[in-house]
Amino acid sequence: MPDLASAKLKKLTPTPPSRGVFPSSGELAPPRPSADTQHPVRVAVVGCGYWGPNLIRNFEELVGSDVRIVCDRDAERLASIERRFPSIVTLTDFNELLADPQIDAIAICTPIHTHFGLARQALEAGKHVLVEKPLTDSVETSQKLVELARANHLTLMVDHTFVYSGAVRKIKSMIESEDIGDILYFDSVRINLGLFQHDSNVLWDLAPHDVSIMSFLIERDPQWVSAIGSAHFGDLENMAYVTVQFDGPLIAHFHVNWLAPVKIRSTVIGGSKRMIVYDDLAPSEKVRVYDKGVSINGDPDDRRQAMVDYRSGDMFAPQIDNTEPLRNVCHGFVQAINTGRHPLADGDAGLRTVRIIEAAQTSMSRSGQRIRV
Repeated sequence: MPDLASAKLKKLTPTPPSRGVFPSSGELAPPRPSADTQHPVRVAVVGCGYWGPNLIRNFEELVGSDVRIVCDRDAERLASIERRFPSIVTLTDFNELLADPQIDAIAICTPIHTHFGLARQALEAGKHVLVEKPLTDSVETSQKLVELARANHLTLMVDHTFVYSGAVRKIKSMIESEDIGDILYFDSVRINLGLFQHDSNVLWDLAPHDVSIMSFLIERDPQWVSAIGSAHFGDLENMAYVTVQFDGPLIAHFHVNWLAPVKIRSTVIGGSKRMIVYDDLAPSEKVRVYDKGVSINGDPDDRRQAMVDYRSGDMFAPQIDNTEPLRNVCHGFVQAINTGRHPLADGDAGLRTVRIIEAAQTSMSRSGQRIRV
């Protein structure tokens, strides 16, 4: 099949499509050619509704990637892309895209229920895949994609955007350096008015953001998940409360809501030494670290004998990288393809997030029953 983009794009020296390798024993794949001799990763974006244009912009501006094709069923959306990016070929037929040998990687930004089918076909066609969160709508299908990518030596990555933010990366470095001590709890709120989805509830729409952040920061397997929610309009829940219990006293809680009068994106992380407040909407000082906490003197099991001392020290706001998180996502995807390294949000990370969300969905359908994970 001829190169669909050759009529609109500059000619590139013919080279085989790049292939990312998942090492089987934790070792890196053989090094890729240097950036000076390697062609840009040739990307196609599927879906140009709300999120797709943001990915197109970042891939286009990124050195090392080249958006060749955008695919969508909506002709009006494609016309808008053509006006904004005249060098990009637009298609309505996904199969035609899969058959193009000049495409190395496909970014999928479509409704959740389509993720598995599209990603599976892309992997089977030998393309690296980046999927908008969540990876799929079930543990079973997520596991199949992870196994398929590994078997075909391809990069599978999930767009867990916040994991690539400077704020979350700064929090991660503080946890790893033990600046906040042992993590005691993770408490997040993600609420706003809308956007109501027609194919998924608020749990699958909003919770993957905070669950992926928690999984990235804590790196421990939970014991059980419990959730309750309510659907005020139709059958899909528009608000939910999720509790995740780990081994020991560590606990996490998530509040997601489409029916709130204000927009809040806030996370509190309690540590034995310090506490962190992460406010993604803050114009500055998104991460604040508080030297606050308590200490118990005496026997902690005997409340009559135990003495509680409260510590209230200084607050400081560390400097964070303000690079657009989605730019880091795109860079991480391209880097994973070229080097064979696992990206931060690889298929396994996506699977872990889906596992918790699916357990929460099951619990919610059973009036908050604890679900082992």
